[in-house]
Amino acid sequence: MKRRNVFLLSLLLCFLFLCPRILQAQSDAKAREILDKTAAAFRQAQAVSITFGGTQEGTLLLKGNKFHLNTGDVETWFDGKTQWSYLRQNEEVNVSTPTPEELQSINPYVLLDHYSQHYNSRYSGVRTHSGKQGQEVILTPRASQQDIRSICFVVNNRYEPLYIRIDLKNGQQQEILIRTYRALQTASDKEFTFDSKKYPDAEIIDMR
Repeated sequence: MKRRNVFLLSLLLCFLFLCPRILQAQSDAKAREILDKTAAAFRQAQAVSITFGGTQEGTLLLKGNKFHLNTGDVETWFDGKTQWSYLRQNEEVNVSTPTPEELQSINPYVLLDHYSQHYNSRYSGVRTHSGKQGQEVILTPRASQQDIRSICFVVNNRYEPLYIRIDLKNGQQQEILIRTYRALQTASDKEFTFDSKKYPDAEIIDMR
């Protein structure tokens, strides 16, 4: 279940990177404009700090292909090569160098390559979420065997994500409400690596 949650949250990261490449699939002109401008706004920042709620709450720090995701029970660091996943309940850290197949399900940087080839997009109008108004784009998978039925993506007038809803074919929904989205001038690479001194009691399990 924790792995599934990380996967769904990774979709959020995926959208911040994939916007121009998703247009390889079918999309209307308005959807294309929104996705292009969202991608441009993200790439102007050296790093981005996000807090989110919805199905799960947490914080997210992004810098290029690096990320630090904290949902309370699980904290994950990825420095572009090595991944550390700290399971608070078990007091253990799994260290791995993910394979391409594993990265497709847990690493947003690889998700952009995997999913950008398989979605169509359309503009569906102005919507309000948590009192904030934004423009909505609906993404639908081109492959019928995917578990995802559709993804709703809403951005504000600064082309920052406000809301993401993932509708699964089994009827379940996963919602991600962006509470804060802050562009940073810089972020230290240390933010994306596990610091064992801060977790002295954690058992480190090296799976590499």
